[in-house]
Amino acid sequence: MQLFFVEYWSAGKAKLSADESRHCTQVLRKKTGDEIFAVDGKGNFLNLRIGEVTKKQVFAEVLSVIPDWQPMNYHLHLLVAPTKNTDRLEWLLEKATEIGLSRITPVICQRSERKVLRPDRLQKVLLAAMKQSLKARLPVLDEAIKLKDCLKAPGFTGKKYIAHCAEGVKVSLRENYSPGSDVMVLIGPEGDFTPEELALAQAQGWQPLGLGPSRLRTETAALVACTMIYQLNI
Repeated sequence: MQLFFVEYWSAGKAKLSADESRHCTQVLRKKTGDEIFAVDGKGNFLNLRIGEVTKKQVFAEVLSVIPDWQPMNYHLHLLVAPTKNTDRLEWLLEKATEIGLSRITPVICQRSERKVLRPDRLQKVLLAAMKQSLKARLPVLDEAIKLKDCLKAPGFTGKKYIAHCAEGVKVSLRENYSPGSDVMVLIGPEGDFTPEELALAQAQGWQPLGLGPSRLRTETAALVACTMIYQLNI
């Protein structure tokens, strides 16, 4: 099934984004009268009939809507230090979205080698992964934030885990996480967190998390955590 992204829809009418309109008519050769399927990134699945087609836009009639389509039974908020190589971060966002991701926050740590991102590019990666994996809800992409500014997580009532390479007692998701519950997972940069950052995080209630005996890259550790949580919820 081919899914499109609906930029706007209301009162029986819908509009594809410029990029989606171009792909729909110029690549897939869809035309007026054809029926297509779309999602709006907010959980809604739409059956559409193409109406007016302009050079840059596709307008359509909404034939039916399925709200809260393919819902996740848990909320996963991944906080991760951007990798030096942006391709690795984009790969992570793509795969984590396919598996199941609710929110992503780039976190700038003391040892972070990359502190500037292109959110427009990352947003496109998330959007493409959402459609490819037949999901209707687009993960929220936050602006990059310094570690100390995101540790308190005000109002959050779920589990908060920090995965790191330092010695010490660590919990496992299999034994500590309750399926169906909200969860935040914090992954550090290639050089790991500093001792001061770890102490600050644990003082704010973040539990040290173990992901196995192997030393993992930032993006690998983040994906392993996402996969474990997904597996515990199916």
